[in-house]
Amino acid sequence: MSEQLRLKQIADKDPRYKKDAYIFVLEALHYTRQNLNIQGHVTGQQLLEGIRDLGLERYGAMAKIVFEHWGVKTTLDFGNIVINMVNDKVLNKTSEDSIDDFKDVYDFEETFVRKYHPDIENKGRNPRGKKKGRPG
Repeated sequence: MSEQLRLKQIADKDPRYKKDAYIFVLEALHYTRQNLNIQGHVTGQQLLEGIRDLGLERYGAMAKIVFEHWGVKTTLDFGNIVINMVNDKVLNKTSEDSIDDFKDVYDFEETFVRKYHPDIENKGRNPRGKKKGRPG
């Protein structure tokens, strides 16, 4: 079964989140591993940092709106998406991993709206100053 079909089935089981949110979490996982130069497991905190950075890089001031369109309103929602993928064996977790790792890590309004400042001078760089690169 293709990954796209598996993600659609997971999204169908939990209709709070659209399939695009699941796809984005997998892309953010790859992005995070690449930026941290990690091949294996990343923590919930590390993944959420990658989600934040990739979201700002891709969607800029629209990140919060895009995430809300997918049903994602808090960092805990991203945790629920991860847990759904773990339960369906798309992702793995360690015994130290917990849904609590995703609770209230950052506020979407603060992170994606109030603190967002487009960097016009360094176009082509992401919010943390690294060169943009597509996962893959």
